[in-house]
This record gives sequence, structure tokens and C-alpha cells, in this order.
Amino acid sequence: MAQRVTVALEDDLDGGPADETVRFAFGAAEKNAAAFRKKLAPFVEHARKAGRAQPRRASRTAASRQRSGDIRAWAKDHGIAVSPRGRIPASVVEQYQAATSGS
Repeated sequence: MAQRVTVALEDDLDGGPADETVRFAFGAAEKNAAAFRKKLAPFVEHARKAGRAQPRRASRTAASRQRSGDIRAWAKDHGIAVSPRGRIPASVVEQYQAATSGS
């Protein structure tokens, strides 16, 4: 099954399309901080509180991709049906390891 995720950026002020997400923070105790807060008030009123960034998944290594390709080729040669993309079933990986561990 395929899944498609679409992210649409929306302008917080006018509701129209946006080109980017702008993240910022401030907490200055400067003499002009009150004036600065007043100028930012319309934007802060429409903004969302930033959450923690999601941890990025580690990307696959070339060796990992090569191994998957090797397993898929072995499975095809042995008449085992494996999809060309996605996770390879553990049973197929086990069969591959058992068949190639002596070489």
C-alpha cells in the first residue's frame, strides 16, 4: 500500500499560501523590548507555539541498499516472491543468510 502525505503551508495572518515556515524566539530584556513586543503582537497573536523537532530517521547506507539488492536477487533466482521496494520479510532474510553463510 502506498501512502502520500501532502504538507500545505498557510500564512498565519491572511490564510493564503505560504512559501516557508519562519521560526524565531526572543526574550530580550533590552530597554526597547516593550516596543519590540508591541510591534510583534499581531504576529505573535496568530502564531503557534513551536514544538520539539521530530528526530530524523537515519538514512540507509550504500552497504544496506546493496545487501537488500543482493537478497532480492537471490530470492528471485530461487523463485521466492519479494516486492521490489519496502521491507524484505524476515523469513526471506533468514533463508538468504542460511544459504549464503557457508560462502
